[in-house]
Amino acid sequence: MPQSLPVVEFLEKARSTPVIDVRSPAEFLQAHVPGAFNVPLFSNEERAQVGTCYKQLGRDEAVLLGLELVGPKLADFVRAARSIAPKKEVLVHCWRGGMRSGSFAWLLETAGFSVSTLQGGYKSYRNHLVPSFSVPQNIIILGGKTGSGKTDILKELKNLGEQVIDLEGIAHHKGSSFGAIGQAPQPSSEQFENELYTYFKDLDPTFPLWLEDESRNVGTCSIPPALWVQMRRSPVAFVEMPKSERIARLVREYACHDPSLLFQATDRIKKRLGGQHHQAAIEALNVGDYAQVADITLVYYDKAYLHGLSERDAEKVHLIEVPSDSPEETAVRLIEWRKTLGEDRGLVVSDAAALSP
Repeated sequence: MPQSLPVVEFLEKARSTPVIDVRSPAEFLQAHVPGAFNVPLFSNEERAQVGTCYKQLGRDEAVLLGLELVGPKLADFVRAARSIAPKKEVLVHCWRGGMRSGSFAWLLETAGFSVSTLQGGYKSYRNHLVPSFSVPQNIIILGGKTGSGKTDILKELKNLGEQVIDLEGIAHHKGSSFGAIGQAPQPSSEQFENELYTYFKDLDPTFPLWLEDESRNVGTCSIPPALWVQMRRSPVAFVEMPKSERIARLVREYACHDPSLLFQATDRIKKRLGGQHHQAAIEALNVGDYAQVADITLVYYDKAYLHGLSERDAEKVHLIEVPSDSPEETAVRLIEWRKTLGEDRGLVVSDAAALSP
């Protein structure tokens, strides 16, 4: 008899045991438990057929149809499970923890597996994780204008033992019109939350957590509302780096990519740049003058960022001036500054205009 586990126990066991999600490919593609393997009991079309049958003819006829569809695939299911879990211990779930996972678990137990299922299925997992973003965290926001190398600074902070979550890394997007260039396809917002939860569930809420300053949306991924509220109320370490250093970094990061992607990204912000600046940026792209492109587009991005910064509590925005693009040195300085929080030290910016170029 398969053991049914509550969410916390299921996830703890999932650290060392493979998870099989038996929902349809479309359900799995929309969002899933990170690291799970999809072995769908029904294809997308078969799931629709069973659902229609249930509505029109009732449960008994739907179950019979399901058995007819699944029967020829039983051996394939066992082979797939053996490939995923050669030690023959596996976790299984479906949407609500009902017939799909129960039937699959029975089959695997018949084939000699040790199987545990998830109480309430994927739905209970989602109901568990969403409130976790309301748990108070000791957040520090890493701010800085576009091209300041905030992602690399976060990596160095993590290397130095700080608690860090890279929101842009999870979202596969750097947040600007150019942000998808060189990135993997973005997950759905639901999957973004699922991936984010894998980090949140292991946090120490008494220790500082560094997050990059973001808009509400990172590309197409939405930051969970409860977390967004916490982020907006948190202190900001604003890294102020010379524009020349930022331009050099942007050239390194983007000049290596397909120029057509840069043209498209520039066109997407045409209205924000203004016709004259947009035309100048396009002309610079045509001759490969990527530094000029960065210089022009930063005029818009710097203004947009400072506008967002001005909407924060000014007393919580702290200016950290850095002379050069050195993530390692900046991370050390930030840790030194972090230790002074609450001691009324450091420069507190009372006016975002003080951060203008």
